[in-house]
Amino acid sequence: MSKVLIKLKKIKTQAKIKKPEFYEVILLNDDFTTMEFVVKVLQLFFHMTKPTANKIMLKIHNDGSAVCGVYPYEVAETKVMEVINFAKQNQYPLKCIMKKSI
Repeated sequence: MSKVLIKLKKIKTQAKIKKPEFYEVILLNDDFTTMEFVVKVLQLFFHMTKPTANKIMLKIHNDGSAVCGVYPYEVAETKVMEVINFAKQNQYPLKCIMKKSI
């Protein structure tokens, strides 16, 4: 019987980890949603303190919109849906959108 020599080649494999893309979650101003409700949303879904929530609420009121947080896609999408559903349950037309962060 003959001996067969097998040469094993060491293969370098390196996983390339791609950083997740981030998205801004933005609340939009409207003429019907109360300021108190917007503050409540900011505290409940974005875990802001009352003074921070008031500051962001005023920015939304004065500028028409404000970024409430920056998250990976799935988290941002969930936040948007939670805010929209909560607003509908409370009969407010509050709009929440997400936009790819630069």
